[in-house]
Amino acid sequence: MNRLCVAVMGLSMMLSGCSSIFYKQVEWEVVEPQDYPVLSAIGYAPIKAQRGATDSTKMLMAIKASKLDAYRELTEQVYGQKVDGSQTLSNFILSDERLSSSVQGVIRGARVIKSYPVGDDLYATELELDFKRVYDIYLSTARPKRVKDVHYY
Repeated sequence: MNRLCVAVMGLSMMLSGCSSIFYKQVEWEVVEPQDYPVLSAIGYAPIKAQRGATDSTKMLMAIKASKLDAYRELTEQVYGQKVDGSQTLSNFILSDERLSSSVQGVIRGARVIKSYPVGDDLYATELELDFKRVYDIYLSTARPKRVKDVHYY
């Protein structure tokens, strides 16, 4: 009886050391955030400064420009803004100082809330980015997963 217990224990130790020879099936589940923020942005564009032969053409160009400006503002909120700066010293005197900024990113799922003239020479567009909608778009292209259950055979 004692020999049998030793043999069973030895066999179980050998099998547990070789657990990688078993096949396993992994079940995944989608991870959903608990809450979704909603971002908003307003873009502005001057009407009279737009290129165009008529006032209607200038108005349409200002509408497009204000929408692009609102998208730029949303992109800043989502991805941040890159700022580059440089200074030049000559004989320990500041001779040149430069500062530039840029924004780069992809915004999906934003919607125009309203677009309207402000005064006589300005056009504004309001955008909204609901991250619930962004999450749904993301799920349709790339399915994020985590381990739900593992079955060993």
